[in-house]
Amino acid sequence: MPLKSDIVFDAAKFDPANYSEQANNFNKNLIALSAKNPNWWDVCLPQRSKVGAVKYREMQSRGELAGPPPPVLPQGINFKIPSRDSGRDIPCRIMYPSSRESEEDRRHCKGTIMHIHGGGWVIGDESSYDTLIQFYANVGDLAVLSVGYRLAPENPFPKGPEDCQDVAEYLVKNSEKEYGGPLRFIGGESAGGHLSLLTTFHLLKTFPTFTLAGLLLHFGAYDLSHLPLYYNMTDAPIIPQIVSKHFIDAFLPNMSLEQRNDPSVSPMYEDLAPFRGRLPSALFTCGTVDPLLDDSVFMGTRWTMYGGETYIKIYTGAPHAFVVFPREMLKEAGEGIQDTKEYIELCMARV
Repeated sequence: MPLKSDIVFDAAKFDPANYSEQANNFNKNLIALSAKNPNWWDVCLPQRSKVGAVKYREMQSRGELAGPPPPVLPQGINFKIPSRDSGRDIPCRIMYPSSRESEEDRRHCKGTIMHIHGGGWVIGDESSYDTLIQFYANVGDLAVLSVGYRLAPENPFPKGPEDCQDVAEYLVKNSEKEYGGPLRFIGGESAGGHLSLLTTFHLLKTFPTFTLAGLLLHFGAYDLSHLPLYYNMTDAPIIPQIVSKHFIDAFLPNMSLEQRNDPSVSPMYEDLAPFRGRLPSALFTCGTVDPLLDDSVFMGTRWTMYGGETYIKIYTGAPHAFVVFPREMLKEAGEGIQDTKEYIELCMARV
């Protein structure tokens, strides 16, 4: 009997020779477009980067940067959830399935998705992914709540994770009563994928009987002390090395590499053994022109090793953040959205 590996990957998925002409041109255009924008940490020099981050967010929301601002859909509803800090609330935004128009009908969804936006822990807010979360709501007949967690550098670690944990605890306790079903999914993009795993581990530790239908983890950052591609893919679209460095340094100021390996910071280092038999199903997606590719492949492999149902989907030639781009511009974006749709439907068919 021939010797076979117990872990098998399709190497062709990762081979640059298989990048489509569309993907290559798309990535070149992304790099050129990004070059027209100022660095967020330079916007208000010689003032501190905290001022720069605020100014950069304002410029983005007003459409003053190269590339259109994220579309904000009129059906989104803004509200607040109490935080652990007395007198402070956490801004959130909710999307309901398009088929559920009345307030009464919205109380009978099949549950909720907790969405955590990306943006390097520095940029973005709860309204930055309206189109994506409306898609989630319609596919699963679920209310989708996006969290406006506190951002760095004004509010570095652990402020953002604490806000996500507070919202998650609120949904565990109140989702069924308010939205017709329990918290079904947690998910996010990039920094949101990172915060999604930290939040999931918090819930698994806090609520012994807690379960999820699934995790929606798009191109997340799971090792903030850096994996090889951080050093090897220095000029990638969206998050070249210098951008990643400033994001992580803003989120984790004055934190050593050893401290960044703590599981409360980097979910890659969480001991998964106690969760064997309890890990939720997880979808990990990432493009091959993304410095966070190692993160998804390594974290997804660890998830499988400890008994979690795992879907690792790799998109040849796709850059960071690929799922938010129009599918007519990048076919891999459409493939990622279709795979996410099928995953939500698969998980919801089991509940």
